Amino acid sequence: MSIVPDIQAQEDVIFPPRDLCSDEPPLESYLHLQQLMLLLNCLDSLWRDRNDFFSAGNLTIYYSQRQRKSEKYRGPDFFVVLNTERKPRNSWVVWEEDNKYPSIIVELLSDSTAKVDKGVKKEIYQNIFQTPDYFWFDPNDLEFAGFHLINGIYQPIQPNSQGWLWSQQLNLYLGVYQRKLRFFQPDGELVPTDQEKSDKQTQLAEREAQRAEQEKTRADNLAAELEQEKQRAQQQKQRADNLAAKLRELSQEPGNW
Repeated sequence: MSIVPDIQAQEDVIFPPRDLCSDEPPLESYLHLQQLMLLLNCLDSLWRDRNDFFSAGNLTIYYSQRQRKSEKYRGPDFFVVLNTERKPRNSWVVWEEDNKYPSIIVELLSDSTAKVDKGVKKEIYQNIFQTPDYFWFDPNDLEFAGFHLINGIYQPIQPNSQGWLWSQQLNLYLGVYQRKLRFFQPDGELVPTDQEKSDKQTQLAEREAQRAEQEKTRADNLAAELEQEKQRAQQQKQRADNLAAKLRELSQEPGNW
């Protein structure tokens, strides 16, 4: 007897994709992409010698208690997980990472995401992720705010005199500089990108070369002045020798004058 497959039953079964990576939509604009890459570049450059963190942007975080990637997931625009192995990942799967959640999250606001970032996502990051530091920034109108988790509730971070907000997790300030969200060291020094660091080193090298050239010019001028003094002294000696020779010709000693 032949067996006829139940086609309708097969169509009712929905299999999730085998290799889920990032389910996040593309960023709102090139301005948002620039901002995201700037944060990643600066932190990676600053912590290039550290291997105990993972930083990512627009990457999916899977956090289903039933360990199902098809159920609960969110994708912060930028996040950092501390005390973990620094290695490439296609996504952050909480139950595969010792149940670690992000230590800090930054959302980049837009007209289409601001309501969710300030509402639903903030509640998830506070109540489920329990992420200690949460910030949001709008690359267009420069709206900037930050929160620190205190007794399970996000409390606004008070800005310093420059308007920067302190991240206890990163031990860095976040602040707006030239219309971009940047990191600042505790002493107020801007955390540079690799390109900015290279440009600064080039400028320092050029200034050093200019100083060296100026020193060489001054040394050459001094050497020229000394040579002129030497020539004048030789000329004076020559005149004195000539005069002494002339006097001897007249049978008169110079000392008798």
